[in-house]
Amino acid sequence: MAAVTLYRFRIDLSDLDRGVYDSLDFRVAMHPSETPDYLLTRVIAFALNSGVEFAAGGLSDPDEPALRRLGVHGTIDLWIEIGNPAARKLHKASKAANSVRVYTYKDPRALDARDVHRASEIEVFAVPPRFLEELASHLERDCRWNFLVQDGVLTVTGEDFSVGEELRRISLV
Repeated sequence: MAAVTLYRFRIDLSDLDRGVYDSLDFRVAMHPSETPDYLLTRVIAFALNSGVEFAAGGLSDPDEPALRRLGVHGTIDLWIEIGNPAARKLHKASKAANSVRVYTYKDPRALDARDVHRASEIEVFAVPPRFLEELASHLERDCRWNFLVQDGVLTVTGEDFSVGEELRRISLV
């Protein structure tokens, strides 16, 4: 059985679009069945959504969100999915949470919104595969990166690289 790989991310975030500036220091376990694209999309979603946490069950619990932010009474304020979740899961998420976001590194046209509660309110962000490929080439066990968000473009810089791409917002319906 393959082992889990632990990555540390130290990210200085400057989100000019939302006026959010933060220094993040967190660890992410990469499951043996997880791809670098999935891992990096989770990291991007974590960094760009203040106050979220990785779900306790991780990838092993298909009924839990990839990331979530809890409200004051323990309710789910924000439910975040990665990739192209099934319509059933999106329906459950939109009934259980105040808002739902999907960060996809796959073809967003494959997302099925039929019979999804409040489908028009679900926010979908497309992370371009070539952007993730470039980031993956700089993935180390301890990453010190800077994230700059300006006019919808995410630029990630490290010691010896800089890569930027627009995170397109797509309507689910």
